[in-house]
Amino acid sequence: MTSNESQRFRYSEAPVWDWQRAYYEQKGLQAWTENQVPQYITSNPLIATAYAEIIFGFLQDLSNKGKISETVTILELGAGVGRLAHQVLLKLLELKEFAGIQLPPFRYVMTDLVAENVLGWQEHPSMQSFIQQGIVDFARFDAVADTELNLVVAGTVIRPGDLKQPLLLIANYFFDSIPQELIYIGDGEIYECDLLVQSPDRRLDLDPAEMLKNMTLSYEYRRAPEYSADNYPYQELITLYKEELEDSHILFPAIGLSCLERLNKLSQSGYVLITADKGDHRLDNWKFAEPPEFVLHGSFSLTANYHAIQYVLEQQGAHTRFTTHHYKDLNVGCMLMVDEPISYVNTRLAYHRFVERFGPDDFFSMKQWVDSRIESMELKHILPFWRLGGYDAEFLIHSATHISGLLPDASDEEMLDIQSGIHTMWSSYYVMEQQGGLAFLAGQLLYEMYMYEDAKRFLEISLVADPSNHNPAVLYDLAVCCYELELEEETLSYTHKVLALEPDHEEAVALLQSFELI
Repeated sequence: MTSNESQRFRYSEAPVWDWQRAYYEQKGLQAWTENQVPQYITSNPLIATAYAEIIFGFLQDLSNKGKISETVTILELGAGVGRLAHQVLLKLLELKEFAGIQLPPFRYVMTDLVAENVLGWQEHPSMQSFIQQGIVDFARFDAVADTELNLVVAGTVIRPGDLKQPLLLIANYFFDSIPQELIYIGDGEIYECDLLVQSPDRRLDLDPAEMLKNMTLSYEYRRAPEYSADNYPYQELITLYKEELEDSHILFPAIGLSCLERLNKLSQSGYVLITADKGDHRLDNWKFAEPPEFVLHGSFSLTANYHAIQYVLEQQGAHTRFTTHHYKDLNVGCMLMVDEPISYVNTRLAYHRFVERFGPDDFFSMKQWVDSRIESMELKHILPFWRLGGYDAEFLIHSATHISGLLPDASDEEMLDIQSGIHTMWSSYYVMEQQGGLAFLAGQLLYEMYMYEDAKRFLEISLVADPSNHNPAVLYDLAVCCYELELEEETLSYTHKVLALEPDHEEAVALLQSFELI
């Protein structure tokens, strides 16, 4: 491979960010459905439940303050495939219906840099009921520069000062994926780390993911006195870093902080930020930090500097919360940039109950352990964990074969709980490419439990969603379901389809003969 000579760039202006942007524009929603960009850890039912509880607490706090007439805007930054938004809305509506209390109206606005993703959400079948209810909208938003939101469904624009209620922001895997600065602290001085990028020869015509994969990076350092100037907006934070750190590389979220400032201006009442990322809020974890590692997954991600965001927001009067225990894979924080943030008791309590006590990071660690040991588990272990995870579809996909093997010894109560769990899972399932496979697994389990009416429903869904399921085995199972349900015409139809594909299918032949003998 021939390569260009290395070119030197300021970290936030390096071409890697352009390649990142191009990757998402090229892939669209497929970036998350092709197992490239991580999405499960920040989009599963348990994290959606935690977020819905915090949002519900926030709505309760506003109601208690008498702020019930104006709409609350819930804004998700970088909404990805849309799975989190869908599940948060489902669980938020469940809480609202269960509580039966007066709350301010709300709308959930999903945003992304890529216009194709915005269109994809708007057309997604799982979003249509929310659109009809007027509780979801969509907007393209560029975190680097945009100052307003153009809502697609409503056809209106949210400009600075338009919102009377505080804005509620959701930012998962957001701050680690937008341009950042890189500074180095050494001998009490601040240096800017420029990025030297040696990229593949453009004549190779590589796509953005290949450009990122084949790039070679190195660093050069230059004194940066502007960070210590009295007029630098984050000068107090830089002073702290100079006093406390040595030989440390710091990813500095200047653009992320600017984005928050621009979003803050949309509301007359501030904002609440719920955020999750691989990122540190403890200063000790930035001591002697090596140059950042680009984690590649089609695109790339870095480590978010939650310490800087937390410090700056607290200096501006915010109340911020991260867990007192150390995170393993996902650091979840809640920051209240509002007047009298301590008075938002229900918001803070929800964070305490659903993140601090046991939260998304804890669950993900447990799930990794369970996934590796599923074959040794009994139904009395599997069912509670599935319930803990909110009847997650991914867990059923992973464990269905083992569950099937346990069914001969399952109690009636366990089989009823599996049936109920399948219905709960399906009612909240965000339609993705594996819909046919999921419906097939559900149908097979229900068939093996002799729950023929439900089995028929799911197996027929699998036929529509996945043509590969038009095979003798599935069609014969459907024929049996129809036979047990005394649906004679459908039984014969499916039986004939089986024999058309496999004329010597003994069970189908016997089933057909049983009708001829009647």
